[in-house]
Amino acid sequence: MQVSFDDFMKIDMRVGIIREIQEFPRARKPAYKVRVDFGSEIGEKWSSAQVTHYPLDALIGRRVIAVVNFAPRNIGGFMSERLILGVPDEEGKVILLQPDADVPPGGRVY
Repeated sequence: MQVSFDDFMKIDMRVGIIREIQEFPRARKPAYKVRVDFGSEIGEKWSSAQVTHYPLDALIGRRVIAVVNFAPRNIGGFMSERLILGVPDEEGKVILLQPDADVPPGGRVY
């Protein structure tokens, strides 16, 4: 299925910086609660992310790409406000998408 450029522009993807990680034992699949800083326009938001194979110290300060205009979703009693993007590797582990340079938080993906 093809989508138009106008359809693509409806999805607001931004760069964020992970500021905090919390354990999330109520998640059905192993996940963390992740607080991401999207800059002054959007602020800091929480997300659930299935990235427990990453060492915690490797996640803090990491830049990620997230969809910021989806409606919040209740996951195991936790409101996930944004969708952090990743791609599964051959073993099914989620590999986070990230810019290859230190761009500022809140930068729009286009």
